[in-house]
Amino acid sequence: MSFRRRRRRFDIHDPFDIMRYFDEIFEEIERSFLRDLERMQFSIKEPGQIRRIGPIIYGYSITIGPDGKPIIREFGTVPRKIEGRPIIEREPLVDVAETDDEIIVTAETPGVRKEEIRIEVRDSELEIRAGDKFYKKIDLPAPVDPEGSKATYNNGVLEIKLRKVRRGEGRTIKVE
Repeated sequence: MSFRRRRRRFDIHDPFDIMRYFDEIFEEIERSFLRDLERMQFSIKEPGQIRRIGPIIYGYSITIGPDGKPIIREFGTVPRKIEGRPIIEREPLVDVAETDDEIIVTAETPGVRKEEIRIEVRDSELEIRAGDKFYKKIDLPAPVDPEGSKATYNNGVLEIKLRKVRRGEGRTIKVE
């Protein structure tokens, strides 16, 4: 989306300039939303039947980062294809928090059983799949150690605690 690549500078001391900046962002979000909504199919035609898909959930989460700049994240229903078949999976609303030692990822995945949840971690990338209902791929702010990680699931909320790999942390290699 183009608003993520925006590099416009604004005068932080002029509140009207900041509001114009946010107006531009929200106009782009609206245009993007309408474009994505047009691309989404509300029904999938399979041989001999039409299956209604819904509800369509789509939105943006906006927070202010530690540097004072807005962080915009998408969430909602994501159309994808698996083995040539169209499939609709919801993208869960996810929050990523970082401490000195770990990264905590909280995802809302209501209506799935704990046994249906699959989590994969590679370097600084996390992939969450909850049955055929939810899917999310997350770029983490730092590399993590999958061995020192744990996940809990309670009342539709998945919490994943990932231990960060510290710089300079290594293993001793025995010479044979």
